Amino acid sequence: MPNYAIGIDLGGTKILTGLVNKGNGEVLYSIKQKTGSEKDAETIIEKLKLSIKELLETSHFDVSQIDSIGIGAPGQVDREKGILISAPNLNCANLNIKAILEREFYIPTYLGNDVGIATLGEMKFGAGVGFNNFVCIFVGTGIGSGIAENGKIRYGATGTAGEIGHIIVDAGGRPCGCGGNGCLEAYASRTAIEARIMGALKKGRPSVITEFMRDGKAISSKMIRKALEHKDELVTQVLFEASDYLSNGIATIINFYNPELIVLGGGLIDAVDEFYQRTIEKAKTKALPIPAKKTEFKKAQLGDFSGVIGACFLEDLSKSLKKSLA
Repeated sequence: MPNYAIGIDLGGTKILTGLVNKGNGEVLYSIKQKTGSEKDAETIIEKLKLSIKELLETSHFDVSQIDSIGIGAPGQVDREKGILISAPNLNCANLNIKAILEREFYIPTYLGNDVGIATLGEMKFGAGVGFNNFVCIFVGTGIGSGIAENGKIRYGATGTAGEIGHIIVDAGGRPCGCGGNGCLEAYASRTAIEARIMGALKKGRPSVITEFMRDGKAISSKMIRKALEHKDELVTQVLFEASDYLSNGIATIINFYNPELIVLGGGLIDAVDEFYQRTIEKAKTKALPIPAKKTEFKKAQLGDFSGVIGACFLEDLSKSLKKSLA
């Protein structure tokens, strides 16, 4: 009998909720909504509840048919208690998501870091299938990574392993949302790229991207791709600068961790192939020759659903952990 779970990718710009057949990783139904500019704990919880209710109504599934709810959140989490400890991109802290949703739906609920669960999804049904040792790096509102080793996700001593976005690439440099300065995330995330483009536009630099931003539309990955296709000088300069910084971070991972594979994902990676190709070629030349030659590169294969699918297996991870500690 197939078993079904609800997976939720809670991001800085969107909430993607899916009903998944855990046997084959198929996403049967999905709901997407924007996180919105006004973010706080109450708003996030209400949107999560709404997404789950809408998914159940759309799918005509009953609560009794759902084994679990898994949520990937962008920040530090207490996996055992299901608490979102800190999430600067969501303006939330110490939010007990597990307790709140279990009271609402009476379905066992589990919480993990968003990139960690996306790595889990790629390990089970995506680019990581067949690899024992790999790193997933996702470029979005921030930059995060997950480490897969011998069929398990490595969390580290405090459960925060994989924070590649907070590798220091410029000591004393740009401020980062974490409160530090000079982090990779402040230079190579989509948020950083958008900020650089908008800053230049406000100073009067011309760009074709303004034609795509009419009616108050925010800069998107697709707009960046179109501007690059038009050989726009500003967008090309900003994008290549971000690529250089991202390749620095990836070269560091190659030298330090020596993975078999690095998987790159996120809207910008999917939409702008030149950004992806340039970044990995630069990373290979900057890393030490022997590990660089061994490391393979792939794009994430599950697209937007890496996190949704991975989140559905948080229950299994929790049970496995409890069993090992027993």
